[in-house]
Amino acid sequence: MLIAGFPAGAWGTNCYVVAPAAGEECVIIDPGHQAAQGVEETLKKHRLKPVAVVLTHGHIDHVASVVPVCGAHDVPAWIHPEDRYMMSDPEKALGRSIGMPLMGELTIGEPDDVRELSDGAGLKLAGLDFTVAHAPGHTKGSVTFRMPEQADIPSVFFSGDLLFAGSIGRTDLPGGSHAEMLESLARVCLPLDDSTVVLSGHGPQTTIGRERVTNPYLREVAAGLGADTTAAPRRGM
Repeated sequence: MLIAGFPAGAWGTNCYVVAPAAGEECVIIDPGHQAAQGVEETLKKHRLKPVAVVLTHGHIDHVASVVPVCGAHDVPAWIHPEDRYMMSDPEKALGRSIGMPLMGELTIGEPDDVRELSDGAGLKLAGLDFTVAHAPGHTKGSVTFRMPEQADIPSVFFSGDLLFAGSIGRTDLPGGSHAEMLESLARVCLPLDDSTVVLSGHGPQTTIGRERVTNPYLREVAAGLGADTTAAPRRGM
């Protein structure tokens, strides 16, 4: 399996391109601010053909390049229905202006083909299997994507802004909820095998096993307690 990731734009949001191997079809995850060039360079380097864009949530730092990427390759974008409005109205999603200079670099709106994700859905795209889990807390429509273990390759978990190395996503923006975040961590993350590789929306990769031991939020959830909101800085837009 081939997974190529790179941080993009003003917020350093991780965009991932996933394929069975070089020279095959692929899926693009979270093409955010200024990600289009990096996507094209990755496609060219590995001789890949996109079949879909899938989105962990609707914040502009994760969706800003959806329209140009989908348009360039005539592919659909998948997003949870509760976050769909954010593609057309990013400032409402943040509860504040994101700034006129930055706005000038964005293509606001939906691509021609938008499809909606649901909890527990199985997506078969580009010869790959993704299991969707609805994981509200950062936003109402946040989701994660999990790929199953294959031979000697561990399961891969695209956590979006639910779980980071050493931290979790912020919950103070419109649609955010600390209580829902803790419930999502308990329901979605804790049952995963320790060997599961976590590829998050910001920062370095980690594993569920490492986070179970070192992440203060996941440790507190595992103990059945509410996490201390001052335990570690939280990321995401």
